Amino acid sequence: MKNELLTVAEAALRIEAGDILSIAGPDHLLAQLPAGHWIGGTTVYLLTDAGGARVEDRVFCTTFPMADGATLRHLPVADLPAIAEGYLAGGATLILLPGFSQAHSAFALEGAGYPGLFDQPLMGWVTGVPVEEIGTATPAVYDGRGATRHTEGAMVMHLSLPEGAQATLDIVNIFEQGRNAATVTFAQTGFAATRARVDGVEVDFATWLRDAAIDTRLPLVANYAGAMVNVSIRTTDAEKGEVTFYAPVVAGVEYRLATPVADYATAFRACLADGGASQHSCNCILNYLYGDMAGKKTGQFTGPVTFGEIAYILLNQTLVKLDIAA
Repeated sequence: MKNELLTVAEAALRIEAGDILSIAGPDHLLAQLPAGHWIGGTTVYLLTDAGGARVEDRVFCTTFPMADGATLRHLPVADLPAIAEGYLAGGATLILLPGFSQAHSAFALEGAGYPGLFDQPLMGWVTGVPVEEIGTATPAVYDGRGATRHTEGAMVMHLSLPEGAQATLDIVNIFEQGRNAATVTFAQTGFAATRARVDGVEVDFATWLRDAAIDTRLPLVANYAGAMVNVSIRTTDAEKGEVTFYAPVVAGVEYRLATPVADYATAFRACLADGGASQHSCNCILNYLYGDMAGKKTGQFTGPVTFGEIAYILLNQTLVKLDIAA
């Protein structure tokens, strides 16, 4: 794979040459690209060779030269459960979801139960807008076949790989469950909660977070057979008695608040092996903001800064990476 930060004109040349591309960048720039074998998603935040940056004059392009073909699909919300029907034997699939859309919510809540979802590597991300425009601007995905913009549904690219090629999907999570942190469980699955059980005692969750002076920049972390999976807190309102999340909490799963991380960029570099320049990766906007990652590098890993990361399921505050090797 090749990762490049390009002008619209440079990206258009790649598209017109027939390259298979995943493209991230500002909405107004994606809208200027010609039709071709590409999918796109909106974000102005990128991890570049020079470090994290807000970029509004170029787009980030990942080219898949090893792929010998690609099938593009735009899936309306009702068709999301059919995503695996498009999987190509021995291949890999990319998925982009518009942030805060019905597709985002449906995939987060139901995706793990879609038939065949885990049958091949499924990597992707949730698109976004500048943080000051959340609530006023709408995240989008682009279907390169007609350079068509969508604010609902999923944009999917099924990659066909030559015989012998292997796609490997992995995550890097710098957060661990706090050793002495309280155990938190919820009675219902969803993006919001009013009540929780904290160390077995039922509480008003928003009030408990406030009274315990919890740093809500830290995610709730669940241990899934050794894999640490984060759920990030979006808002807390003790007056309304509601806490909202960037990914759904799951009923009955035990969560603990994460151990604080002093330097996010350094923590990622410590977790990452050599490489990254030839891998497709994304990282979370919350890591970028909370970790003050502007100008800081995560090794050689570059790519979009996203409003949710997908490694089969929706993740938060996680680096996701896809490698394709011969």
